Order: sequence, then structure tokens, then C-alpha cells
Amino acid sequence: MYTCIDFPTKKALKEAVANGNKVRFYQPGPFGENEQKDGMIDVKGPHYPKPHRWYAWCKVENGLIVSVK
Repeated sequence: MYTCIDFPTKKALKEAVANGNKVRFYQPGPFGENEQKDGMIDVKGPHYPKPHRWYAWCKVENGLIVSVK
């Protein structure tokens, strides 16, 4: 999955979540539109076509990322 904002680093994602920003996520391609709203998800970045340089395990609640590991 990707975040709706194209974070260049995992650190930038962590800082945004820690600052209370509402960070949403999505699944591109034919498997999108059925993302879970609560639980744990795997996020990667930066967005395609740039090469993925970071991966994060994120906790989500009500469709928003609330913590990043």
C-alpha cells in the first residue's frame, strides 16, 4: 500500500503521524478500493515509478495511520 502523500523517507512518515497529521493510505491497481479500516498494514515508498527505498508496518484506525514501526 501507499500513503496518499508521497513521503520520501520513513522518517518523514513517522514525523507526520507523530505531529497529528491525518495520513491516509490506498492500494493501487486492480486490488484497490477494499483497504481495511482498522488493524495493521504494510506501506512502501516513495511512490512508483521511483524505486521503493523504505517499508513500514503501520497501525490504522478508522482509515488513518496512527502509528509507524
